Amino acid sequence: MSFLEALILGIIQGLTEFLPVSSSGHLEIVKAIQGQELSGESSMMMTVVLHFATALSTVVVFRKDILEIIKGLFQFKMNEEFMFALKIVLSMIPAAIVGLLFDDVIEGFFNGQILLVGVMLIVTGLLLFLADRAKNTNKKVSVSNSIVIGIAQAIAILPGISRSGATIGTSVLLGVDRSKAARFSFLMVVPLIFGKMAKDLMSDDFTTEGVSMSAISIGFIAAFITGIIACTWMIALVKKSKLSYFSYYCFAVGTLAIAWTIFK
Repeated sequence: MSFLEALILGIIQGLTEFLPVSSSGHLEIVKAIQGQELSGESSMMMTVVLHFATALSTVVVFRKDILEIIKGLFQFKMNEEFMFALKIVLSMIPAAIVGLLFDDVIEGFFNGQILLVGVMLIVTGLLLFLADRAKNTNKKVSVSNSIVIGIAQAIAILPGISRSGATIGTSVLLGVDRSKAARFSFLMVVPLIFGKMAKDLMSDDFTTEGVSMSAISIGFIAAFITGIIACTWMIALVKKSKLSYFSYYCFAVGTLAIAWTIFK
């Protein structure tokens, strides 16, 4: 992988992680178009590193919220901070279970499965299209909501299913305020990504064959910087934007991905 390719992947990851258009799906499409012949482990390694970079950008943007969550966990009082922290923990459980039990199967999805990416992008588009027609409210995320949203996040492990699109869309369909849904969506993924990174470092499953550390560093920096920009922009945008705009984009890219797979 060249430095330019790593830079492009990093920018795409940083921009698409916070927009409901599937960062993992876009990464797989770009890698396929670039003709990268990486092993599944190397491809997955770059994907995880780039996700880690955007998780770090989320920490920077939401540092005050994260401190409140940590404080809430250690207060052991039934106050608002503790309940929010509890909901974050509950939302992590489905994805953590799927990640632990089906890790090998998941790795296979990140190996040029463009047809799957195209179909899942269309599914994401349908979810956003339906969520856009849901009535906006001032409701907060409830305990039961957090579990359902967590299940949506687990399904979004599939490349092409937007994690933010699945979690925000599901939240809105459950009647949660869009701004609160976006905040919860961005915060709930941070512990999972850091946990995934720790697991991978301890197991040493990945190989750097085909990917230099310099390329990984360039991708990481690009994803981190663009992630901060995209996250900040999305927070302001989600309050007034229409999710249908993103759904049309997912329909278009998903259709093109399917067509590319069939006619290449």
